Amino acid sequence: MSTSQPGTPPATGTPNIEWLRPGPTRSEQRRDILLGVGMAAAGVFGTELAKGTSPGPVEMGAGGIEAYVLSAAVALPLCFRRRYPLTVLLVVSVLFFTSGERVPFAFAGNLVTQISQFMALYSAAAWAKDRRRMKLTMVVVFVGMFVWLFHGFVEALQTDAIKGADQGMLSPYVSFVLLNFALNVLYFFGAYFWGRTAWGVARQRHELEQQAMELATQQQENARRAVIDERLRISRELHDVVAHHISSIGIQAGGARRVMASDPEAAKNALSVIENSSRTAVNEMRQLLGMLRAADPDLDEEIGVPALKAPQAGADRLPALVATAGGEGLSVGFHQIGQPVKLPETISVSVYRIVQEALTNVRRHSTARSAHVTLRYLGDTAVEVEVIDDGRPKHAPVGSRLGHVGIRERVGLLGGESEIGPRPVGGFRVRARIPLQPSSPSTGEPQTPEDSGVDSSAVEGAQQ
Repeated sequence: MSTSQPGTPPATGTPNIEWLRPGPTRSEQRRDILLGVGMAAAGVFGTELAKGTSPGPVEMGAGGIEAYVLSAAVALPLCFRRRYPLTVLLVVSVLFFTSGERVPFAFAGNLVTQISQFMALYSAAAWAKDRRRMKLTMVVVFVGMFVWLFHGFVEALQTDAIKGADQGMLSPYVSFVLLNFALNVLYFFGAYFWGRTAWGVARQRHELEQQAMELATQQQENARRAVIDERLRISRELHDVVAHHISSIGIQAGGARRVMASDPEAAKNALSVIENSSRTAVNEMRQLLGMLRAADPDLDEEIGVPALKAPQAGADRLPALVATAGGEGLSVGFHQIGQPVKLPETISVSVYRIVQEALTNVRRHSTARSAHVTLRYLGDTAVEVEVIDDGRPKHAPVGSRLGHVGIRERVGLLGGESEIGPRPVGGFRVRARIPLQPSSPSTGEPQTPEDSGVDSSAVEGAQQ
């Protein structure tokens, strides 16, 4: 069973996996050097102040400068507190003890010495990479410091150094022991837990950054998969459409062959149907040829290619789709504008799919009470479909919006334009305009099969 690593905030629930905190940056190292040098200078000045405020003569140590040297030496190791935190802790602790034994007045009256030890403890807990070694070092330092503290209590008792007016509930000596013990507990354990918390915060920040990177990568992969899935779906629909045209061509060709001698006029009509069907099939093949080449073959096995099925419903099935989408608190209307024209099969199926996806999003991810579908026939140049609603996104997760990616991909492959987003007056709009003739990539002008450079062999290849 996995547990949380000590120092990790409970909210993250991070498994007990070893994590090494990255070392300090150059900027942080420069700041540490400035801190150590600055505190060393402050320590020397603090010792001078302690000397000046002492009520009696003080012992300055060897050569009269030992107090100044020790005050500076305690702080100087902090220049490397984040690079070598455990080594700094041990060195500062030794100098801290030495200062207390050799120059007690500077030790007790110089606040910089106390701060240096506190920062060494904090830095070790916050920056040590080997957490087990850090805990062992902490135990050694804590035991040493508290043994030294209790030795001082015993020595003070033997020399009767703690005297007072004895006006409290406890004796001066007991009061002194309890007060100093409590202060040292707060001092040492406070530094440790503060540093431990800083280490945990750094780890949590690292994990959040990693999760953000993973989510961004996953989102890109999902969008890519959505595009590929939509392309493969369109390619299967294209297969159905082209297969319909090729079957019609085969039937008409067979009929023309049989009546060519006896009824030339009927054979001529059959050949005319063959010509129109072949042109339509080639145009629709051209529209999605780029998609077929761009589909990722490595995903075929993972996605799977289902068995072929009957042609999908088209624009003429929109009223039935709208009727099915209504109900359960959602009212859906339908309006058709313009004189209907026969749409190429790929465009007709795409119009149906766009409306189907838009209405699905309205029902799943919106608070809308009503929606309306408008189908506009813009002469023989384009067809436009629009789905609007009066709702707002639900407060619950509103999905991945990969359906919108699919709509844009489908419309883009057909040479059209799409508009998906909130309406200025409230609600949401999905609008797509698709030209009825494929456009030239370079000029944007409609192309005929002859312009595309595709001859009858392309039709024969498709039939095979």
